Amino acid sequence: MKLQDILEKVDQQSKKRVAVAQAADKEVLTAVKHAIEHDLANFLLVGEESEIQRIAEAVELDLSDKRIELKHVSDQSLTATEAVKSVSEGYADVVMKGQIDTKLVLKAVLNKDYGLRAGKVLSHVAVFEVPNRERFVLLTDSGMNITPTLEEKAQIISNAVEVANGLGIELPKVAPLAAVEVVNPTMPATVDAAALTQMQKRGQIKGCIVDGPLAFDNAVSIEAANQKGIQSEVAGQADILLVPAIEVANALYKSFVYFAGAKVAGVISGAKAPIVLTSRSDTAESKLYSLALALLTSKEN
Repeated sequence: MKLQDILEKVDQQSKKRVAVAQAADKEVLTAVKHAIEHDLANFLLVGEESEIQRIAEAVELDLSDKRIELKHVSDQSLTATEAVKSVSEGYADVVMKGQIDTKLVLKAVLNKDYGLRAGKVLSHVAVFEVPNRERFVLLTDSGMNITPTLEEKAQIISNAVEVANGLGIELPKVAPLAAVEVVNPTMPATVDAAALTQMQKRGQIKGCIVDGPLAFDNAVSIEAANQKGIQSEVAGQADILLVPAIEVANALYKSFVYFAGAKVAGVISGAKAPIVLTSRSDTAESKLYSLALALLTSKEN
């Protein structure tokens, strides 16, 4: 499957609304333009109205389209507040970050009065289309949790499973990564991986198959797994790679993009609604795919 294919999977009959915080950004508005062309969603563009209009004209986005609504907010931090409030109040279904600091969006998301916390860990799920691979690779967590605990890792898996389900992967295979394939008490990542495996087998983690610890090569390559004699339902065919720490995910994420030439979509999962939290340097294409991913995982209010 290609990331382009997920555009076709978005339900166009019950169209959702996306609230964009600080929408005055060329790549963001280009992504909005492409989303409108594919009839994916309606949009609430929050920010400095004159700037949004100026950039929209430059990218040939028609702001008179009935699927687009503007809300003038000049204060940058308040654009995140307004976008998040529109979702918590049921007017919108997805929050999308525009030309604004991530911390301002997350501050609004975590606000006790109008935020989107659902009592779960929030985690970033990246979906990669890697050249010459037939299946998507989901990587988590590269953007939120630094050194998650065992309990947090279990919730991060559940968040990733929800995203995988949105992509049509009904029973995703999860590989908790470590440097080796055996449990070593001096390597906490291997101990957690073994515990997560048992938790899934006993029904504490649902909707997936977990097996680990697995090194990266054995998680994604059947040949590598066979060479080491690893018998596993997950080895060589993992859908979800669960990392032990954010540094591992960060390195893998950038290696996939810069060395493997992968395309990527990403979403924050675990909140009451999906959050598109792409980097300001991401292309319009990546933002479009991330938006489609969020729409696929969004539930009806």
